[in-house]
Amino acid sequence: MLTPIEIPSSVDAWPVPTEVETLIHDSLERIERFQDNWERTRIEQFVAADYRHVYQALAWINQTQLRIGDAFLEWGCGFAVVTCLARRLGFSAVGIEAEDELIIEGRITAEIDHSAVTLVSGNFLPPGAEDLADDPTLPSVGHTASCGYASLDADLRDFAIVYGYPWPGEDSFHAAVFDRYAARGGMLLMFRGPNDLRLFRRTG
Repeated sequence: MLTPIEIPSSVDAWPVPTEVETLIHDSLERIERFQDNWERTRIEQFVAADYRHVYQALAWINQTQLRIGDAFLEWGCGFAVVTCLARRLGFSAVGIEAEDELIIEGRITAEIDHSAVTLVSGNFLPPGAEDLADDPTLPSVGHTASCGYASLDADLRDFAIVYGYPWPGEDSFHAAVFDRYAARGGMLLMFRGPNDLRLFRRTG
């Protein structure tokens, strides 16, 4: 069972350090260049989030919510901006990404940020999780990438906080996966679009 946790609207007033603002600004510029490169096949499922707002929400969670640990996981980490932001907040941060080009870019972000994060190429869905999807055409379903957790020698239940940016229509699927496989007390943070962050705790 997932229990929603209200994120106060005042979270967007939480301070963001200058070095974090710089990381976000520079990463967004890199992402824009990446997406504007017409010599590269466009990765339709990669869209940048509002990284500033996500950072503020993570900072608020870090200071106000009981956590079962410091292990953080980003589902579909892309350029790994959120993974690096989580590391700056003191989390042991991991990102899983199925697209090879994006995992390369994520490692560049981590190198630029001098961030000790773990990034692995693979599928962020635990084995068997695709059976929870009502629609087999959902973007998260059907990846041929190997299981990312196998590379980590870990399971979803080993993470205290999971962050994801679900494609429209995938919210309930991602929530169902977290509810099935995450640890009791673990939290799921979902970015659903501008000014729309949702936080849940697995209580059942």
